[in-house]
Amino acid sequence: FGSLQIMLNQNEFVDGLGDAYHITGKVWRRGHGWAISQYDLQSGPIFSSCACAALYRTNAIKKIGGFDEDFFCYVEDIDLGFRFNLAGYKARSVLDAIVYHSGSASTGGKPSDFSIYHGHRNLVWTFVKNMPGFLFWILLPLHLCMNFLTVLYFVKKGKGQIIIKAKWHAILGIPKMWKKRNALQAARMVSTFDIWQILNKSLRLMQKK
Repeated sequence: FGSLQIMLNQNEFVDGLGDAYHITGKVWRRGHGWAISQYDLQSGPIFSSCACAALYRTNAIKKIGGFDEDFFCYVEDIDLGFRFNLAGYKARSVLDAIVYHSGSASTGGKPSDFSIYHGHRNLVWTFVKNMPGFLFWILLPLHLCMNFLTVLYFVKKGKGQIIIKAKWHAILGIPKMWKKRNALQAARMVSTFDIWQILNKSLRLMQKK
């Protein structure tokens, strides 16, 4: 179960309503930046819960092995949520559970080298580990394109060294992630089509609904 996260220093704006996973492998917090007064916020199904404030069933998190320590931080909750989905569990937002969140406060903020490195390395690992069956191969060109455009974006922002380091280390880690993938996919409890249904397919990568 995921909470309603409100920006700590801007209480009129949503920080997150649960995590979304796009077919390209891009991830984001649903509703981030929305003005609370302008939207009818309702509880409902989500891809996964942002781990800044979430509730997991003990038996479920034990069954799937908990957080992947290789991720350390950033996207580790998306990886966890993806594995919940593969095991047949569902996630819901519970908007009566309200928290005030100072995003990335302990890691230097979103533009920091720390957050860029871990976030963008782990995006690759999440896709490699979790995207099931033929979806992996069909969506791989989109994932590669998204990563290429991401590198270009950060190079233009003067962060070329750290984003290239993140993607290079992601590539170096693929054999280890592929081994984890093999075990994970062998134990999968849902169909590839079930996963396809819960992926975000919007042409706008940060759609509101």
